[in-house]
Amino acid sequence: MEIGLVELSRLQFALTAMYHFLFVPLTLGLSILVAIMETVYVMTNRPIWRQMTKFWGTLFGINFVLGVATGITMEFQFGMNWSYYSHYVGDIFGAPLAIEGLMAFFLEATFVGLFFFGWDKLSKVAHCIVAWLVAIGSNFSALWILIANGWMQNPVGAEFNPDTMRMEMTSFFEVLFNEVAQAKFVHTVSAGYVTASVFVLGVSALYLIQDRHKDLARRSIAVAASFGLAAALSVVVLGDESGYSASHTQKMKLAAIEAMWETHEAPAPFTAIGFPDQEARETHYAIEIPWVMGLIGTRSLTTEIPGINELEARSEEMIREGLIAYDALMTIREQRDATPPEVRETFEAHSDTLGYAMLLKRYVDDPRDATEDQIAMAAEDTIPGVAPLFWAFRLMVALGFSFIAVMVFFFIRASFYRMRFPRWSLYAAVAIIPTPWIAAELGWFVAEFGRQPWTVDGVLPTALSASHLSIADLLITLAGFLIFYSVLFVIEMGLMVKYIRKGPFQDVPETEAWQARHEHRLRTHDGQGPFATNPAE
Repeated sequence: MEIGLVELSRLQFALTAMYHFLFVPLTLGLSILVAIMETVYVMTNRPIWRQMTKFWGTLFGINFVLGVATGITMEFQFGMNWSYYSHYVGDIFGAPLAIEGLMAFFLEATFVGLFFFGWDKLSKVAHCIVAWLVAIGSNFSALWILIANGWMQNPVGAEFNPDTMRMEMTSFFEVLFNEVAQAKFVHTVSAGYVTASVFVLGVSALYLIQDRHKDLARRSIAVAASFGLAAALSVVVLGDESGYSASHTQKMKLAAIEAMWETHEAPAPFTAIGFPDQEARETHYAIEIPWVMGLIGTRSLTTEIPGINELEARSEEMIREGLIAYDALMTIREQRDATPPEVRETFEAHSDTLGYAMLLKRYVDDPRDATEDQIAMAAEDTIPGVAPLFWAFRLMVALGFSFIAVMVFFFIRASFYRMRFPRWSLYAAVAIIPTPWIAAELGWFVAEFGRQPWTVDGVLPTALSASHLSIADLLITLAGFLIFYSVLFVIEMGLMVKYIRKGPFQDVPETEAWQARHEHRLRTHDGQGPFATNPAE
């Protein structure tokens, strides 16, 4: 198979997936924030909270529609660009995607319509329930998608059937409660909550800088800072859980992230900064923090974390064992029902390493004909690009801790300083609006690039997963996607900027009248006066 074909297929899917994920975190977070704001409106009956719900809900709706439009194309790519992958593992991978479409997406899409068009047709409590159902639907969508992705990272609850030549599900509950999937879900949705909080914080800060919509802006900052602080702390804690999970499900990815070439005596140190050199197999000018990696990766002071060189040697052993499984599989394929029982027993004993033998297909049509040099090259292929993973992870972590600092500052100012914010902090809040998206994209890069050379870790190499398309076909569709998505990006940014500039344009008279009466009450403490149209309120 042409390497150029595989690389172009990967590039196309990476571009569409990472572009789609520009919309996902904001949808996840804004849906919850909007539901919180409407809950406050129902509890207090203050029109300002209804106005806030409608305003931020409008921005959520724009983002939701564009997210759906960009997500649909991704599912078609599985059949078009990754047909062998779809055939090989579709029995497992397709189930959560189907459930996501049938349950979560329809729930979300149905109640989105009620949310926008049901303000005057539903009671306040009923509409608030709708808002929460929209939020639950959004998060359920993420759950099933991440269950599917988590299985690719840690393929549990399935086994290879030598008679059908496909992976088949053996336990739906193992797939559902896969530790990698659950850790990825809570970490990803928490990152979405941080993204939305920073977005609301930044737009509200812009309004305060411009000296308009100040009541909405201050209340929005209070909600975003409180919710965002909890979310930012959760991201760090749940990210630690992902690291612990990787220590026993994706050892090579963890070693590459840490640029840990040799197995270190327990507890392993954390390399805060350095310059990994994959060719020389060393990290130049490394600054290490003792014990930290051992505590994060193993939660103990006595368990070793294997280094890249040791894991590469293990991979070579698994390739050799996989050749035994591959030879038995070819016998089963040729003889079918006439296959001797001992051949099937041999296959079953070594089937877990079959995927490693498949790595050799990059170099030779029949892995059994591979030379020692080819086996060594296939083992080396199990090492992902260390330097990109090393730096992407550290930048992501640095941004994560910066969000905690930002949320702590605005939470304290909102809670103890009567919502008075220094002007420099407002400008800073506006400037950092793009940073959660950078952190989220870096997180996906670490997760997916770190899994290479596997489409399904330890089971199916990426080089075997792609469809047999022509380079011209891929270049044409890649150019088409780039043009289409660029147009959608311009539309998205244009609509968001338009409605942010427009500000909260709904329920303005009611909100201003209530605010005038409220300010009068604060001045006179009697509820009377020219603005008190209903003194009994």
